[in-house]
This record gives sequence, C-alpha cells and structure tokens, in this order.
Amino acid sequence: MMMKRWFLILAAVLSLSGCGYNQFQSLDEASKSAWSEVLNQYQRRADLVPNIVATVKGEASFEQDTLTKVIEARAKATSIQVTPETLNNPEAFNKFQQAQGELSSALSRLMVVSERYPELKANQAFRDLRVTLEGTENRITVARNRYIESVQEYNVLSRSFPTNLTAMVFGYKPKANFSVQNEAQISTPPTVDFGTPKK
Repeated sequence: MMMKRWFLILAAVLSLSGCGYNQFQSLDEASKSAWSEVLNQYQRRADLVPNIVATVKGEASFEQDTLTKVIEARAKATSIQVTPETLNNPEAFNKFQQAQGELSSALSRLMVVSERYPELKANQAFRDLRVTLEGTENRITVARNRYIESVQEYNVLSRSFPTNLTAMVFGYKPKANFSVQNEAQISTPPTVDFGTPKK
C-alpha cells in the first residue's frame, strides 16, 4: 500500500514537471520581476518631476499651462495603486499605462517649450535634470522591453499545446502587455515650432 502511494506521488510529480507547471512558475516570477523594474523606473521619473517643475518655475515668464499639465499628469500617474493583480487585469493595466503615457507627453511638451527660454537652457540645474530625465526615459524603455519579452514568453507557454491544458487547469491566463495608445496619432509626424525666444 505504501509503495503504491509513493508511486502515485512520483507519477504526479513527473506529470506536473512535464506539463509546464514549473515553467509557468518560473516565467510568472520573471514577468513580475520585470514589471517591478518598470515600476521602479516610473517612480524614478515621478521623483524627478518636482525638481524639474521647481527649476522651471524660476523662469518667471514660462508657460504656466505647460507646467500645470506636468503637475496634473504626475499626480494622476502616481495616484494609481499598482498591485500584482494589475498585471492580470487588462482594464487596470490600461488605465495605468494611459496615465504614464500622459506624463510622458506632458514632460515631452515641457522639454520642447523649454527650448524657447535661453536663460532656462543655460541653467546648469535644469540641464542636469534634463540629462537625468533623458537617462530615465531610456531606462524605462529598456525595462518595458524586458517586461514585453517576459510576458511574450509566458503567453506563448500559456497558449501552446500541451501546456495550454495546464494553463486551463491552474487558471494561468495570458498577461496584458504594453500597447500603443493611439496608433494613428504616432504615425503622424510631429509639428516642430522653433519660435522666437521670449525675452
């Protein structure tokens, strides 16, 4: 009787290892780790915004509307609570992604507008912050690419036979991935306006 029990346990272990169960665990953890790095870089960017805003406010004639949009976008992006369940909730994931996209757009606009202010461009603190922001945006891109790759690997496993049966039994659903919010908008070339600098 004891031998039969051990045989059943061994058979169960071998069947689980052959059905992709362990792979799901490994890839799930890899995607969570990659997502944590994305969040880390987004937080790094959010932490830069108050310093950028404070530096830009020193330029008395700077466009207040642009600053306000950056402040509001940061507030919106940091107000969304992100949990591990966010990865498995396409609606929450898209809401988070949209808020981060709005902050990216607001910061890009701020950098374009700042080109019109020679005193601001000459400000060493602003130049340093700009370089740091550019570096952070690059880190965000790298972190997002790693997350995209890890999710792709996980999703392929969850849709491939026979591991899709394991996914069905254990409830491993495909994970949400980053997408472009408005494909038509990004396919249109941006309008660049190098207006005369303000005095």
